[in-house]
Amino acid sequence: MASQKHQSFIFLIIIMLVFPFPTYSSISSSPFQENNPLPFFIHPSLPPRSEFEPELPQAPSDSANIPPSSSSGPINPGGLWILLQKSIGISAMHMQLLYNNKVVIFDRTDFGRSNISLPFGRCRFSVDGKLRIDCTAHSVIYDIVTNTFRPLMVQTDVWCSSAAVNPDGVLVQTGGYRGGADKIRLFTPCNNDFCDWIELPQNLTVRRWYASNQILPDGRIIIVGGRRAFSYEFFPKNSVFFSNAEVYWLQFLKETSDPREENNLYPFLHLLPDGNLFVFANQHSVILDYVNNKILRKFPPIPGEKRSYPSTGSSVLLPLRLPGSGSRLGSPSPEVEVMICGGANGGSYIQARLGVYVAASKSCGRLRVTDPDPEWEMETMPMNRVMPDMLLLPTGDVLILNGASKGSAGWELADDPVLHPVLYRPSEMDPQQRFTVLNPTVNPRLYHSAAVLLPDGRVLVGGSNPHALYRFTGVKYPTDLTLEAFLPPYLGPQYSQLRPSILTFEGPTDNIISYGQQFSITFTLGLHPPGQDFRVTMIAPSFTTHSFAMNQRLVMLDVVGYQQLSAFAFKVTVCAPPTRNIAPPGYYMTFAVNGGIPSTGVWIRMK
Repeated sequence: MASQKHQSFIFLIIIMLVFPFPTYSSISSSPFQENNPLPFFIHPSLPPRSEFEPELPQAPSDSANIPPSSSSGPINPGGLWILLQKSIGISAMHMQLLYNNKVVIFDRTDFGRSNISLPFGRCRFSVDGKLRIDCTAHSVIYDIVTNTFRPLMVQTDVWCSSAAVNPDGVLVQTGGYRGGADKIRLFTPCNNDFCDWIELPQNLTVRRWYASNQILPDGRIIIVGGRRAFSYEFFPKNSVFFSNAEVYWLQFLKETSDPREENNLYPFLHLLPDGNLFVFANQHSVILDYVNNKILRKFPPIPGEKRSYPSTGSSVLLPLRLPGSGSRLGSPSPEVEVMICGGANGGSYIQARLGVYVAASKSCGRLRVTDPDPEWEMETMPMNRVMPDMLLLPTGDVLILNGASKGSAGWELADDPVLHPVLYRPSEMDPQQRFTVLNPTVNPRLYHSAAVLLPDGRVLVGGSNPHALYRFTGVKYPTDLTLEAFLPPYLGPQYSQLRPSILTFEGPTDNIISYGQQFSITFTLGLHPPGQDFRVTMIAPSFTTHSFAMNQRLVMLDVVGYQQLSAFAFKVTVCAPPTRNIAPPGYYMTFAVNGGIPSTGVWIRMK
């Protein structure tokens, strides 16, 4: 035991060196004061580095002394939580990782003053909030390499909006509230301190609040739904003249709207390998041919609770296995399976408004969309959960975190936060062994929290503002301005000898990959050569808000060749996805995964 404690102490010292806590000499010692904006902070200029092969910090130990939570279920300790920032000045309601290893974060402009000032005395004239003039920021950009951030300027309200990254790596952000409900905004990545939000003069055709976005094979973005918006549209438009002809009615959204509760907002969207769109709302799902505005197929309703906002669950498209990486023999395209977890009973939202918090859903459902006659296969989570976030990890496993065990999404409508993440292994044959409860955080992450996967395998977690305004005192669950990193168990130092390190890509130019192209990855490994379960996976980074990681996608590539170059160096040859339907054009993190232990991801671009 003494030896283990000594090792744990050494690991904590390493953590402090690898992920140092920044000091802000100019920041008030009491940052959590409402309407007390903090001075902005801009990191110093960084030395040039490749946008494709970043130097990312190595992950430390996977064990820590963390207080227990109130969550029930068997506890299998694993993973490590690290506080990255005590305050970024805003609550991380929306987050998007970009290919230059920076994360765009924003909340809303009508909260009042945030806790971070705009630089150089800049202010915005508010048309949608409680302030006529607001000199604070409601968006920041966070640098994951340096653990620093700087404020950004958004002009109109981005509250409860949606987004997707286009094939050029530009974040296209759509909709919001009041004056921002029909706006289109762009954020183009840069490696200096000068890029900022740009609001386009063109607007959406329909005002969209609580909509969802999905990048399409042709590079356009589809924007689906929103409050009282039973339709979809595209960006860019098909013509320069925006008109009602650019909006397509979707009766499915109207049919899935419940009286008084709705329960069909932020619909779950997943692009299928045939190019059509899986759309889920409330308890129902369809396949949409968005080219011809036609419903091709309806699926059985998921049993149990409601799953869409405000009875908020979450959804992922489980990993797509290309032929040779585990799909059925003879299958011309990957099997497609959608997984949905958590949610709330119908009426939970209304009950919570009366102060009665109903137990959230404890179930997950899996639907194999490509089966001739699919049915939902239901499983039971270790604990109840509403407002969970679900993220695909490089290993192909699913991380479920954040949320509450009672209530509904909405202001102060949930209770009993779920502090423990859960790891779900979809390929485990025994359903009783698929869920593993991991180490808890100490920070409740309720309404308006978010999480995204980072290239080094960590998960960035932030947000939680279950109030109409920023409220730091006098409430049970204060507004949370912190940023944390969760390190899944695979980042433990005991796995260092199994962890690959990617050195080079051979075949593509500037890490740009063509569809169906064969290319080689050279990597190093410790004492043992790659095992039979060696994989290469590529993941599209998500735009996460309101418990849905839009556009996230994991493809397991077909390994067609293997070569040992030296005692510790190896080369694998893989085949890129064959079509844009399987992997829409854009940037992906590529991981070498050996025995369930992933490398740091390297950015590639499918084009």
